[in-house]
This record gives sequence, structure tokens and C-alpha cells, in this order.
Amino acid sequence: MPHARIIYNPTSGRETMKKQLPYILNRLEVAGYIASAHMTKEEGCAKRAARTAGQEGFDLVIAAGGDGTIFEVVNGLAELPERPKLGIIPAGTTNDLARALGLHHNNLEQICDVLTNNRTTPLDIGQVGNQYFMNIAAAGSLTELTYDTPSRLKTMMGHLAYYMKGFEKLRSLKPRTVHIEYDGKIFEGEIMMFLIANTNSVGGFEKLAPNASYNDGMFDMIIVKKTNLPEVVRLGMKALNGEHLEDERILYVQANRIKVSINSDMELNLDGEYGGMLPAEFVNLYHHFDMLAPPAEEENEATRN
Repeated sequence: MPHARIIYNPTSGRETMKKQLPYILNRLEVAGYIASAHMTKEEGCAKRAARTAGQEGFDLVIAAGGDGTIFEVVNGLAELPERPKLGIIPAGTTNDLARALGLHHNNLEQICDVLTNNRTTPLDIGQVGNQYFMNIAAAGSLTELTYDTPSRLKTMMGHLAYYMKGFEKLRSLKPRTVHIEYDGKIFEGEIMMFLIANTNSVGGFEKLAPNASYNDGMFDMIIVKKTNLPEVVRLGMKALNGEHLEDERILYVQANRIKVSINSDMELNLDGEYGGMLPAEFVNLYHHFDMLAPPAEEENEATRN
């Protein structure tokens, strides 16, 4: 019989996972799995648990929690030569990968249907040195707010926690000079931020990088060129409606390998987590995981909604 391991964050999604766990384990066992669970206790715990499960030959590893938990699980499995199927139970604040896949975080029955129907889709991931990401890699003052927001505040206040920290960050926004190489092309100049997207859901917004796909072997990169604070706010309003890509201050390109150099310190954000400091090179690992996903029509419906 196949073995499944759930790695769950007990504080995600206003701490609902602990209540839902018996139902999820039962659904997996009815579907023929020998199912077990590992509760995370500290930073890095999910990564270690995922690596152990992969090394022990588990057929399916399920990350249950927010994007941070999924980030750790992916990093625990990414370097293994033989990787188990990957499933997710979204229970966080933004749930970007779940949105891109068409999973509704408030529909536990649908999520368990996906975990037990054995339908997979290939998933690209990004590599930066010895780290990996599924959704985004970004740098700039605005991007720092995601890993600068305390986890307890995110649990209590959801998206509002991000917005509160974002308003604080706006005051210190300043341009940085960068040199960016992407698939043989070069951008050089002052920017407010850059964002490398692997899915079309970024911070819960599907219109920021609307053409991004998690299995096409390409990143979608957005560069916000030097501008002032009022224009940054206007660009933000345009982005909510998907009208920002035609703006002259935006460069929007696709590439599968991107190298970023900078003349000063800049922190890197990987899927909302601290990813070290620039410079860095980003490589798209094509179809690196087999991901449990809903039928294509459900994915398309979720994207339209």
C-alpha cells in the first residue's frame, strides 16, 4: 500500500488544521493510503520532515499550511533524486500556489478529492543557489513586508497584517541600481523592485503577472523602474486591475534563467520568506515535481474567478 505523510503547521489558517486533521487522514486511508502526520514545531521543521519522508520512500508528501510551510516542504524534497508526489492543503494567508492550481482553501472536501484522485500535473520550481521557490522571488523595499510581518499577526489578521506593514515600508522606498541578465538580454538602471513569478498568483493577486504559468519552463519577470512614491501608488492601483503592464515604468518579460547584480545591499524574498542577499542567479527547473491538482476545467474556472 502507498504511504502518505502530512506535514502541517498547527498555527496556519487561524489554527484550523488541528480540527481538520482526523477527516483528512480518514479520507486518505479510505483511498488506500497508509497515512500519518507530522506537526511542525519550529522554523525548518517542515523542511527536515519532508526530506526524511522522501528519503524513507513515502509515495506522497502533503504540505498543509501557508506558503511558508509549502516553501519548506519543497526545499526539503527538491534535491532528492527520487521525489514523492506533492500535495498541498492551503491554510495560510495568501495561498498563492493553491490559487494557481485552482484549489479553494475553504473547501476541504474538494481539497481531499484532489489528494485522493491521483491526478497530477507537472510543477516547475525556481532554484537560487541551494534554495528553491514555487511562486515568487523578489527584491526591493515593498517586497520586504511579507517576511517582516510577524507570523502571529498574520494568523490573527490575515491580509490586513500585510497591508499595515506595507504602509510602513512605503515611507522608506528608494531606488537601487541593478544589472539584470535574462536569456541573453540585459537591463541596467535604477529600479524600485523586481519580481520573478512562477505562477499567476502573486500575493493573492492574479493580475500582477497574468501570463505566468507553473509548468511552461519560464519565469515572468516584472521590473518597476525608478519613480516617485505617488507614481508607485498609482502603479499599485493599476496592478489591481491588470492595467500596469503597458506602463512605461514597467518591464515585463519571460525568461528561464535570470542573473541579478546590485551595487548595494538588497534582501531577497523567496515565496514570502527571507532568501538571503543579492547578487543571485535564478534558474527554472522544468517539471521538477508531480503535483496533485484538480481537473483542468476546475483550474480554469478558479482562474476566471
